[in-house]
Amino acid sequence: MEIEENQAHLIDHFVKQVSSDAHTPSSLTNLIVQATSHSSLFAFSEILALPNLLQLQGTEYSGYIDVLRLFAHGRWRDYKSNAGLLPLLVPDQILKLKQLSVLTLAETNKVLSYDQLLEELDISNVRELEDFLINECIYAGIVKGKLDQKQRRFEVQFAAGRDLRPGQLDNMIQTLGNWLENSDNVLLTIQEKIKWAETKSVSDTKHQKEVKERVEEVKKSLSLKGYNGNRPLGKMMCSESDEEMEFYEHDRIQPKRRRPPRHFYGLKP
Repeated sequence: MEIEENQAHLIDHFVKQVSSDAHTPSSLTNLIVQATSHSSLFAFSEILALPNLLQLQGTEYSGYIDVLRLFAHGRWRDYKSNAGLLPLLVPDQILKLKQLSVLTLAETNKVLSYDQLLEELDISNVRELEDFLINECIYAGIVKGKLDQKQRRFEVQFAAGRDLRPGQLDNMIQTLGNWLENSDNVLLTIQEKIKWAETKSVSDTKHQKEVKERVEEVKKSLSLKGYNGNRPLGKMMCSESDEEMEFYEHDRIQPKRRRPPRHFYGLKP
């Protein structure tokens, strides 16, 4: 938050300076050099949009508008490719443009190889590269990350944003629109799942109620047929004629009396 507040303060300062009517083309170029050399300023599109800079067009100082545009949207390699057409940069401007180059690379790739950075920043060895990343990027607060010496790469965890390039805003709006549409679709799917779960819950509750009602009906039906729920039906039916059954059992188990032999009566066998 402190970096953002400082950035806003610096932008406001240079906007006011460039907007002054007292400037000549020469003094405007001095302000451009000051802004692009400032160690804490990394956004330039608001300065670039100021009408007073139109004074430089068609003059010997017109190249400074291109320099300012380069600091807003370009990289160190872009300057090297067009160095013959642009004003010479002072050391602080070169440092700033290399810092901005790191931010641009970090926009699209969170793992930056040392080989890529060495070529991009025009640095000759790994030690110098690591010193640059630590002292001029991490300590400056524009990036956060981890140096992996074994894998020879810089793992980016955070990078400050740069000025939006022409057409980039439309792409961002399109990306956000797609994200919003996908979010709506996901939300709709979740709502349908919730509705299905609620319907299933109601159906299961209704089924459980029907099962309980059926069980009660069966119990009542059995009760009407003589089933008291504690002993078998046959046991109850038999108990209704206990005396008769006892008599039958008594009679059945009595031993039969044997007749005496015929000679007992004086008869011949």
